[in-house]
Amino acid sequence: MSALLKPSIDRFAPMSETDLAEVVAIESDIYPFPWSRGNFLDSVQAGYSMWTLRDASGALTAYSVMTLMLDEAHLLNLSVARDQQRAGLGWRTLEWMAEVGRGYGARTMLLEVRPSNESAVRMYQRYGFERIGVRRGYYPARIGREDALVMRVML
Repeated sequence: MSALLKPSIDRFAPMSETDLAEVVAIESDIYPFPWSRGNFLDSVQAGYSMWTLRDASGALTAYSVMTLMLDEAHLLNLSVARDQQRAGLGWRTLEWMAEVGRGYGARTMLLEVRPSNESAVRMYQRYGFERIGVRRGYYPARIGREDALVMRVML
């Protein structure tokens, strides 16, 4: 009897330079102050832990960037394509990044998030992140600068 293999609903893969056009297109669509292609390229070249999530058709749905140092992971970017938001992909990507961090020996994960990004703040809090500080004027904003909440979770 042969078993039919069900295609994967989604799959994570390391981000490469060939993904950057799609990544930058999503980044530019969802953020008023997006990372540039150069920011992503620098991260690829620096060897950061960078991942893409694609659906069964191969469409890019989410991506993430993290640095790993000693026993700490620092989540720098976690983004979901506009038409895929509110479908659990942010949570799925966060879980993946935590697993990657644990695999490299990270015991904590840090991140910065805009207080105005209320849905992201709620997701991080549900995951167990706690606010440990504020970086004043960290993000560019339409008028002036916006603070960043610094959050941490034990892995």
